[in-house]
Amino acid sequence: MNSVVLIGRLVRDPELRFLPNGGTAVASFSIAVDKQLSRDKKQEMESKGQPTADFINIVVWGKQGENCANYLKKGRNVAIQGRIQTGSYTAADGNKRYTTDVVAERVQFIDWGDGASSGNPSAVSRPQQSNNSGDFNTEGFHLDDSIDDEDIPF
Repeated sequence: MNSVVLIGRLVRDPELRFLPNGGTAVASFSIAVDKQLSRDKKQEMESKGQPTADFINIVVWGKQGENCANYLKKGRNVAIQGRIQTGSYTAADGNKRYTTDVVAERVQFIDWGDGASSGNPSAVSRPQQSNNSGDFNTEGFHLDDSIDDEDIPF
């Protein structure tokens, strides 16, 4: 079984390219996923300049890749569901390089808009959902300070 679920923040803006033969879109970006560390261990690692997150390369194909390139930006929080893919190639210097990527089958945007925390959902711009093909998920999460605890059904 090859199944991966990750939640993290984009390290850089997505890079979009199109394959030459059929013009298929492919977006690539990296996310930082925090390691599960105690507060003390995290502080210790930070003081030594060691990373407290794993940086994972993500590849998204087709229309979903185009949507990622259009609506995701560096720093945004995102959930990824997909599979691990490994590969190798020979670099220009003649050395063999190995790659590990997550090929996303589902991408869920957790952060939306320009990052302003107005608490007003109408101030957040959201892309239109595609034609129910399931290739783009617009179900984001946000906190709305105007909701009263009495309105929550559980």
